[in-house]
Amino acid sequence: MNPVAILECGLYLVLLLALAWPLGAYMARVYTGESKWADRVLGPIERFVYKLSGVKPDVQMNWKQYAGAVLAFHVFGFLAVYALQRLQGFLPLNPAGLPGVPPEVAWNTAVSFATNTNWQAYGGETTMSHLTQMLALTTQNFVSAAAGMAVLVALIRGLTGRQVADVGNFWVDLTRSTLHILLPLSVVLALLLVSHGVVQTFAGSVSVHLLEPVTAADGKTVTEQVLALGPAASQVAIKQLGTNGGGFFNANSAHPFENPDGFSNLLQMLSLLLIPVALCFTFGRMVGQPKQGVALLMAMFVIFVPLLALTVASEHQANPVLTALGVDPAMGNWEGKEMRFGITSSAIWATATTAASNGSVNAMHDSFMPLGGLGPMWLMQLGEIVFGGVGSGLYGMLVYAFIAVFGAGLMVGRTPEYLGKKIEAFEMKMASLVILLPSASVLIGTAIACSIPAGTQPLGNPGAHGFSEILYAFSSGSNNNGSAFGGLTVNGLFYSTAIGIVMLIGRFWVIVPVLALAGSLARKKIVPPGAGTLPTHTPLFVALLAGTILLVGALTFIPALALGPIVEHLALH
Repeated sequence: MNPVAILECGLYLVLLLALAWPLGAYMARVYTGESKWADRVLGPIERFVYKLSGVKPDVQMNWKQYAGAVLAFHVFGFLAVYALQRLQGFLPLNPAGLPGVPPEVAWNTAVSFATNTNWQAYGGETTMSHLTQMLALTTQNFVSAAAGMAVLVALIRGLTGRQVADVGNFWVDLTRSTLHILLPLSVVLALLLVSHGVVQTFAGSVSVHLLEPVTAADGKTVTEQVLALGPAASQVAIKQLGTNGGGFFNANSAHPFENPDGFSNLLQMLSLLLIPVALCFTFGRMVGQPKQGVALLMAMFVIFVPLLALTVASEHQANPVLTALGVDPAMGNWEGKEMRFGITSSAIWATATTAASNGSVNAMHDSFMPLGGLGPMWLMQLGEIVFGGVGSGLYGMLVYAFIAVFGAGLMVGRTPEYLGKKIEAFEMKMASLVILLPSASVLIGTAIACSIPAGTQPLGNPGAHGFSEILYAFSSGSNNNGSAFGGLTVNGLFYSTAIGIVMLIGRFWVIVPVLALAGSLARKKIVPPGAGTLPTHTPLFVALLAGTILLVGALTFIPALALGPIVEHLALH
């Protein structure tokens, strides 16, 4: 990896931390009701929303009521998105006259956006009307992200509560996350993106004359190109900030109308990780111990930085197959990348988007070198906890923190504690569900797909690379990432159904156990730290937590990775 690439990576991380710290402090004030600015400017709108919807903000919920509200809200969102897709041919704001979306694709998309996965088994500009993009998909980009943040706040209240039964009010947490955090950030980012050329219009497609005529596959001369337009900037802003990732256009953030230049690329790369990183600072402030949030963030960086270095270094290496065809090896691996972004930015984006449960792409991951693809794939398989989705990444990391202190407690024969709350049998059962069920759905789904014709026929490549495409698809779906390796046709009945099922498992079989943890912890008393208490804000704990994550990830997925990118790397060289 050359010095310029190292400098670019370092600058990105420094800018990210500089922006995340004040945002984390602001979000803590929002959730604790201490933000005077938010209450003065947006408070009247918030209270109007409660009055309009009949929500009583002072009424608290126990964890079962909170979970019931989360599930009911997502069921309604799923049905609304499905209906809008199926009926879009009869609805307004459809300048291209697109018909209703086929049922299997509508099902997959509705599940995808309701679960904050944003896996796309369709081409945006050729499948979805402007109304569907705005009212169905962009709305879910906001509220599915806000729901993840709400669940995190409920877990934090469980850790700070003193023998109480309640974990907050889901509708209040959802409203504050959307209105006070996601909406203002999205407005600012959308305006910045529009200023650099991201399209935002209700107009339909336009035809433009080509500078040079080209000959199509059927032998006809083509002199015009049809350019799709639409309200893209508003969706791009929240797709990045909310770790959603669903593109307005099929090419996602590689499309010049979504990501025109280097500055828009930098803005969007920062947006990928901004809120997940900031939430670590929010956590520290809400529990009254800022060092606790920093320790979790450092554990994330301990895992992220080496995988970032692996991906960047791999993509700066030449592909031996292309070198044999006469391509200059000093150029590195440019296949599948945009010239306006370059190798380093493409590799940073690929690593950040899979770490963040975002899934947007500005390069074709299918064209990465085998080890360059392994880094992003493994980040997803670890559970999308190294930053992860907004809210969901940090509550997943907290589950690993419970496991780490439990393991440490076993070694010294002491009941483990985290922030003064004892981690006992029930907490470990819930933590096991959070870790095992998404991982099992990845491996079982991949095994089924590899063993039936419906799973192997849509492959674009044979052998180890084809296996990587399938493994990546189920890793992305089950861990609510949404990015695709490429080369695999996934809009058929089998993949639409199977990936839809694993997306549901990856979202709700994690949320419900996490809320059960919140309820259990809230009822416990806080035990003062003693001589035998393991400090959870020290470098030792950071190493223990990172080691626990890597150990679980290695034991679970290294055998599968050995059949895909690892063996492909060995064969290539």
